[in-house]
Amino acid sequence: MPTKLSQMQSLGSISGEEGLESLEAAQRITPASHFEGREGFDHEFLQGLPVQFPKRTGARQGDEAPVKGGGNVLRYEHFSVMMSKSRKIAMFTACNISGRKSRKIQRTKDVWFYDGRMDVKYQAGEELYAGNRLDRGHLVRREDPVWGASAAIANDDTFHFTNCSPQYDAFNQQIWLGLENYLLLNSRAHQLHISVFTGPVLRTSDMSYRGMKIPREYWKVVCLLTAQKRPSVTAYKISQANLLDDGLEFVFGQYKTYQISVAKVEKDAHLDFGGLKDYDGFSNQESVAGGDYARELTDWRQIMI
Repeated sequence: MPTKLSQMQSLGSISGEEGLESLEAAQRITPASHFEGREGFDHEFLQGLPVQFPKRTGARQGDEAPVKGGGNVLRYEHFSVMMSKSRKIAMFTACNISGRKSRKIQRTKDVWFYDGRMDVKYQAGEELYAGNRLDRGHLVRREDPVWGASAAIANDDTFHFTNCSPQYDAFNQQIWLGLENYLLLNSRAHQLHISVFTGPVLRTSDMSYRGMKIPREYWKVVCLLTAQKRPSVTAYKISQANLLDDGLEFVFGQYKTYQISVAKVEKDAHLDFGGLKDYDGFSNQESVAGGDYARELTDWRQIMI
């Protein structure tokens, strides 16, 4: 029987752009063999200041997503990722930055991949990001691990959903970017080594969207040796809470970026950075005076190290 025009459907009405993007992304899985030889985050990168992964506490204990073959750490070129199995995004990332060896690589069209070393069910992909104003926000910033002879490998490694967290598109371009630029440019100018942890604050009260909870806050812990060789550890928090509503439409609000204590990150993120707090003046101030000590930042030049 001949097909009538009225019986025909557009491909968009069958699967929609979101379905098509999800289908394409489902085929983009980097095989485990591709990552052979990756050593990941170097804990001894800062001479004289060993930097270990934070221990998980409270709600994060036992929330580490398993890596096929054993363990719970995904090792990439110059950075590592530990995933939250309950939230399908990174619990935290850890990255080494070498200003002395930093290279610039031209950014091309972003294409994101699943990591074949971990079950896809633990990795939020295009089904979350398609057709809305959520950015696929790099947790390890693309430029940060791009140094040395393997710079191109590190650049490509950052484009995995394991290093991706949902961020409102405008949110991803304000003071947080100024802070990240400051760290990278100073590491280059002064040939510094820097180790950086980044992650979301995962709260049960976070807004639900497409079956996932969207973090409202992100944190960063920065470890370095100053020009005087003094160990310095600082922490930061930025919130996108005022920019989100249930439909991910734009909501007028002010970005709030704070320099906070490492101790505050530990409390909010359910992580324990151990002795790193000893090198953080904000944490030491809180231990003496009590309460939270924080400074709102309106410019990266206000940062204290």
